[in-house]
Amino acid sequence: MGVWRALAMVVLLAAWTENGRPPGGAPGSATDAAAPVKPPRYLALGDSFTIGTGSPITRAFPARLGDRWTAQGCVVELQNVAANGFTTDDVIAEELPVLPVFRPTFVTVAIGANDIVQGHGLDAYRANVRRILEAALATGARVVVLPQPDWSRSPTAASFGTPAALNETISRFNAALAEETRAQGAQWVDLVPLMRTQAVSGMVAGDELHPSADAYDAWAAELARVLPTPCAPGAQPRAP
Repeated sequence: MGVWRALAMVVLLAAWTENGRPPGGAPGSATDAAAPVKPPRYLALGDSFTIGTGSPITRAFPARLGDRWTAQGCVVELQNVAANGFTTDDVIAEELPVLPVFRPTFVTVAIGANDIVQGHGLDAYRANVRRILEAALATGARVVVLPQPDWSRSPTAASFGTPAALNETISRFNAALAEETRAQGAQWVDLVPLMRTQAVSGMVAGDELHPSADAYDAWAAELARVLPTPCAPGAQPRAP
């Protein structure tokens, strides 16, 4: 009996060594616990329309989008590095360096109004957008791109040109942004109809230029409607 018992112990120990857990232990048990899952990391790139100029940053669309995801049970770590007055040149110089540090799993990009204000050409804008998208996509993050709103109707926009001329330029820049987004394999979310309705109805902040907090919130509501949460199956980032 002593020999048979010894042989049984050898078999049990061999099974333990091969499976990495005691015999009978199931995956997911205390002996096979998985590492804690880190929350999705959301990086918001852009200008005043992303930082929420004219409203508290807590009412900017990235914050309100994060609030909606939290309500759905998906808590994200948000870093909004957008800045008032930034052009695509500024995003490249000041915001893209955050990518390897923060290592986002989800990125939004909304940029272009200040390129128009500073007289940058459409070709230069396209080239910079391409650089921004390539850098964001290279991290493996899911990248979502938004148009700039129709700020041509804002009361203080008259200092930058006539409403008709500004609207035409905004439309051309948004079209170029959409084309580059699709060409690079990022996701374009067409908020232009919503933004145009907001402009016509006068949803402007107290600075008489930027969208109101309710307008930003409506962007977030639409994004939450058309995008899965970063926690949803299939919404995880691809390998870089």
